[in-house]
Amino acid sequence: MKILGLIPARGGSKSIPKKNIKILNGKPLIQYTVEAASDSKKLERFILSSDDEAIIKVAKQLNVEVPFVRPKHLAEDTSPTLGVIQHALRFYEEQHIHFDAVCLLQVTSPFKTGAFIDKAIEKFITSGCDALVSVQKVPDEYNPHWTFKETIDGHLKLVTGEEHIIPRRQDLPEIYHRDGLIYITKTNVLLEQNSLYGSKLTYIKSPSDYTINIDTIEDWKQAELFLKSKNI
Repeated sequence: MKILGLIPARGGSKSIPKKNIKILNGKPLIQYTVEAASDSKKLERFILSSDDEAIIKVAKQLNVEVPFVRPKHLAEDTSPTLGVIQHALRFYEEQHIHFDAVCLLQVTSPFKTGAFIDKAIEKFITSGCDALVSVQKVPDEYNPHWTFKETIDGHLKLVTGEEHIIPRRQDLPEIYHRDGLIYITKTNVLLEQNSLYGSKLTYIKSPSDYTINIDTIEDWKQAELFLKSKNI
Protein backbone atom coordinates (compact mmCIF):
# COMPACT_ATOMS: atom_id res chain seq x y z
CA MET A 1 0.00 0.00 0.00
CA LYS A 2 1.39 3.37 -1.05
CA ILE A 3 0.91 5.88 1.74
CA LEU A 4 1.67 9.59 1.47
CA GLY A 5 2.91 11.28 4.63
CA LEU A 6 1.55 14.81 4.79
CA ILE A 7 2.88 17.44 7.19
CA PRO A 8 0.56 20.48 7.23
CA ALA A 9 2.15 23.69 8.51
CA ARG A 10 0.53 27.00 7.71
CA GLY A 11 1.79 30.42 8.65
CA GLY A 12 -0.16 32.95 10.66
CA SER A 13 -0.31 31.27 14.05
CA LYS A 14 -1.82 33.72 16.54
CA SER A 15 -1.42 31.97 19.90
CA ILE A 16 2.31 31.37 19.35
CA PRO A 17 3.78 33.53 16.56
CA LYS A 18 5.72 31.51 13.95
CA LYS A 19 4.92 28.42 16.01
CA ASN A 20 5.83 25.82 13.39
CA ILE A 21 9.41 27.03 13.13
CA LYS A 22 9.85 28.38 16.67
CA ILE A 23 12.89 26.82 18.35
CA LEU A 24 12.04 24.12 20.89
CA ASN A 25 15.08 22.79 22.74
CA GLY A 26 17.45 23.76 19.93
CA LYS A 27 15.31 22.64 16.98
CA PRO A 28 12.46 24.23 15.05
CA LEU A 29 9.20 22.60 16.08
CA ILE A 30 8.63 21.20 12.60
CA GLN A 31 11.89 19.23 12.79
CA TYR A 32 10.50 16.80 15.36
CA THR A 33 7.80 15.63 12.96
CA VAL A 34 10.19 15.64 10.00
CA GLU A 35 12.59 13.37 11.87
CA ALA A 36 9.80 10.95 12.77
CA ALA A 37 8.59 10.83 9.15
CA SER A 38 12.16 10.32 7.95
CA ASP A 39 12.55 7.36 10.29
CA SER A 40 9.38 5.69 9.05
CA LYS A 41 9.92 2.65 6.83
CA LYS A 42 6.33 2.43 5.61
CA LEU A 43 5.65 5.89 4.17
CA GLU A 44 6.06 5.92 0.39
CA ARG A 45 7.16 9.55 0.67
CA PHE A 46 6.35 12.53 2.84
CA ILE A 47 5.82 16.14 1.96
CA LEU A 48 5.13 19.54 3.50
CA SER A 49 1.99 21.51 2.69
CA SER A 50 2.45 25.18 3.58
CA ASP A 51 1.57 28.66 2.41
CA ASP A 52 4.42 30.32 4.31
CA GLU A 53 7.80 31.10 2.72
CA ALA A 54 9.70 30.97 6.02
CA ILE A 55 8.29 27.54 6.90
CA ILE A 56 9.01 26.25 3.40
CA LYS A 57 12.59 27.51 3.64
CA VAL A 58 13.18 25.70 6.95
CA ALA A 59 11.57 22.53 5.58
CA LYS A 60 13.82 22.53 2.54
CA GLN A 61 16.85 23.00 4.80
CA LEU A 62 15.69 19.80 6.52
CA ASN A 63 15.51 18.09 3.10
CA VAL A 64 11.75 17.88 3.11
CA GLU A 65 9.98 17.68 -0.23
CA VAL A 66 7.80 20.75 -0.83
CA PRO A 67 6.08 20.10 -4.17
CA PHE A 68 3.75 23.09 -4.10
CA VAL A 69 2.78 26.22 -2.18
CA ARG A 70 -0.56 25.78 -0.46
CA PRO A 71 -3.25 28.20 -1.72
CA LYS A 72 -4.13 30.97 0.71
CA HIS A 73 -7.78 29.92 0.93
CA LEU A 74 -6.59 26.63 2.44
CA ALA A 75 -4.41 28.38 5.02
CA GLU A 76 -6.96 30.39 6.96
CA ASP A 77 -7.86 29.87 10.63
CA THR A 78 -11.08 28.22 9.53
CA SER A 79 -9.66 26.13 6.68
CA PRO A 80 -10.57 22.45 7.19
CA THR A 81 -7.78 19.89 7.26
CA LEU A 82 -9.70 17.71 4.83
CA GLY A 83 -9.38 20.36 2.11
CA VAL A 84 -5.62 20.55 2.66
CA ILE A 85 -5.28 16.78 2.20
CA GLN A 86 -7.52 16.75 -0.87
CA HIS A 87 -5.45 19.53 -2.45
CA ALA A 88 -2.27 17.46 -2.06
CA LEU A 89 -3.88 14.34 -3.51
CA ARG A 90 -5.28 16.21 -6.50
CA PHE A 91 -1.88 17.77 -7.13
CA TYR A 92 -0.43 14.29 -7.52
CA GLU A 93 -3.43 13.01 -9.48
CA GLU A 94 -2.68 15.64 -12.11
CA GLN A 95 0.76 14.05 -12.45
CA HIS A 96 -0.80 10.57 -12.61
CA ILE A 97 0.73 9.63 -9.25
CA HIS A 98 -1.58 7.60 -7.02
CA PHE A 99 -1.47 6.98 -3.29
CA ASP A 100 -3.72 4.48 -1.54
CA ALA A 101 -3.92 6.48 1.67
CA VAL A 102 -2.64 9.58 3.43
CA CYS A 103 -0.98 9.68 6.84
CA LEU A 104 -1.50 13.12 8.39
CA LEU A 105 1.35 14.15 10.71
CA GLN A 106 0.63 17.35 12.60
CA VAL A 107 3.56 19.53 13.63
CA THR A 108 1.80 20.52 16.85
CA SER A 109 2.06 16.92 18.07
CA PRO A 110 5.85 16.67 17.93
CA PHE A 111 6.70 13.67 20.10
CA LYS A 112 5.89 10.80 17.76
CA THR A 113 8.45 8.39 16.33
CA GLY A 114 9.01 6.64 13.03
CA ALA A 115 8.40 3.32 14.76
CA PHE A 116 5.03 4.52 16.04
CA ILE A 117 4.04 5.77 12.58
CA ASP A 118 4.90 2.35 11.15
CA LYS A 119 2.97 0.57 13.89
CA ALA A 120 -0.06 2.71 13.08
CA ILE A 121 0.26 1.99 9.37
CA GLU A 122 0.49 -1.75 10.04
CA LYS A 123 -2.68 -1.59 12.17
CA PHE A 124 -4.46 0.43 9.48
CA ILE A 125 -3.56 -1.99 6.70
CA THR A 126 -4.46 -5.16 8.59
CA SER A 127 -7.72 -3.69 9.93
CA GLY A 128 -9.28 -3.20 6.51
CA CYS A 129 -10.89 -0.02 7.85
CA ASP A 130 -11.40 3.26 6.04
CA ALA A 131 -9.32 5.21 8.53
CA LEU A 132 -7.27 5.08 11.71
CA VAL A 133 -6.83 7.65 14.45
CA SER A 134 -4.48 7.71 17.41
CA VAL A 135 -6.20 7.92 20.78
CA GLN A 136 -5.76 8.26 24.51
CA LYS A 137 -7.94 6.76 27.23
CA VAL A 138 -10.43 9.21 28.69
CA PRO A 139 -9.75 9.57 32.45
CA ASP A 140 -12.38 7.75 34.49
CA GLU A 141 -13.71 10.95 36.05
CA TYR A 142 -14.61 12.20 32.54
CA ASN A 143 -16.07 8.89 31.34
CA PRO A 144 -19.52 9.55 29.78
CA HIS A 145 -21.01 7.01 32.18
CA TRP A 146 -19.96 9.32 35.03
CA THR A 147 -20.77 12.68 33.45
CA PHE A 148 -24.03 14.57 33.52
CA LYS A 149 -26.08 17.18 31.72
CA GLU A 150 -28.69 19.47 33.19
CA THR A 151 -32.33 18.75 32.47
CA ILE A 152 -35.04 21.34 31.81
CA ASP A 153 -36.15 21.16 35.44
CA GLY A 154 -32.61 21.77 36.73
CA HIS A 155 -31.79 18.19 37.66
CA LEU A 156 -28.86 16.10 36.44
CA LYS A 157 -29.06 13.24 33.95
CA LEU A 158 -26.31 10.95 32.68
CA VAL A 159 -25.15 12.06 29.24
CA THR A 160 -25.43 8.44 28.09
CA GLY A 161 -29.16 8.49 28.79
CA GLU A 162 -28.87 5.58 31.21
CA GLU A 163 -31.07 5.50 34.28
CA HIS A 164 -28.48 4.10 36.70
CA ILE A 165 -24.91 5.14 37.45
CA ILE A 166 -22.20 2.50 37.15
CA PRO A 167 -21.02 2.37 40.78
CA ARG A 168 -17.51 0.91 40.42
CA ARG A 169 -14.60 2.38 38.49
CA GLN A 170 -13.58 -1.15 37.50
CA ASP A 171 -16.87 -1.63 35.66
CA LEU A 172 -16.54 1.44 33.47
CA PRO A 173 -16.01 0.68 29.77
CA GLU A 174 -12.76 2.08 28.39
CA ILE A 175 -13.48 5.26 26.41
CA TYR A 176 -11.07 7.04 24.07
CA HIS A 177 -10.50 10.51 22.67
CA ARG A 178 -8.52 11.54 19.60
CA ASP A 179 -5.10 12.92 20.50
CA GLY A 180 -4.18 14.42 17.11
CA LEU A 181 -0.94 12.48 16.75
CA ILE A 182 -1.77 10.47 13.63
CA TYR A 183 -4.64 10.19 11.16
CA ILE A 184 -4.53 7.70 8.29
CA THR A 185 -7.30 7.61 5.69
CA LYS A 186 -7.84 5.82 2.38
CA THR A 187 -7.64 8.06 -0.66
CA ASN A 188 -11.06 7.09 -2.01
CA VAL A 189 -12.63 7.99 1.34
CA LEU A 190 -10.93 11.38 1.33
CA LEU A 191 -11.83 12.23 -2.26
CA GLU A 192 -15.08 10.38 -2.96
CA GLN A 193 -16.73 10.36 0.45
CA ASN A 194 -15.31 13.76 1.40
CA SER A 195 -14.46 12.34 4.83
CA LEU A 196 -11.45 11.98 7.08
CA TYR A 197 -12.97 8.98 8.88
CA GLY A 198 -15.20 7.02 6.52
CA SER A 199 -17.67 4.50 7.92
CA LYS A 200 -15.19 2.02 9.42
CA LEU A 201 -12.74 3.59 11.86
CA THR A 202 -9.99 1.86 13.82
CA TYR A 203 -7.50 3.21 16.34
CA ILE A 204 -4.09 2.94 17.93
CA LYS A 205 -3.35 3.93 21.51
CA SER A 206 -0.58 6.49 21.82
CA PRO A 207 1.96 6.34 24.62
CA SER A 208 1.14 9.13 27.03
CA ASP A 209 4.58 10.68 26.46
CA TYR A 210 3.66 11.39 22.83
CA THR A 211 0.51 13.37 23.38
CA ILE A 212 1.48 16.96 24.07
CA ASN A 213 -0.47 19.11 21.59
CA ILE A 214 1.11 22.53 21.28
CA ASP A 215 -1.60 25.13 20.73
CA THR A 216 -0.88 27.67 23.49
CA ILE A 217 2.17 29.09 25.24
CA GLU A 218 1.28 26.91 28.24
CA ASP A 219 1.48 23.84 25.99
CA TRP A 220 4.87 25.05 24.75
CA LYS A 221 6.16 25.31 28.32
CA GLN A 222 4.85 21.80 28.99
CA ALA A 223 6.80 20.52 25.98
CA GLU A 224 9.96 22.21 27.25
CA LEU A 225 9.49 20.59 30.67
CA PHE A 226 8.91 17.22 29.02
CA LEU A 227 12.15 17.43 27.04
CA LYS A 228 14.02 18.59 30.13
CA SER A 229 12.66 15.66 32.16
CA LYS A 230 13.90 13.27 29.47
CA ASN A 231 17.30 14.99 29.37
CA ILE A 232 16.80 15.61 25.66
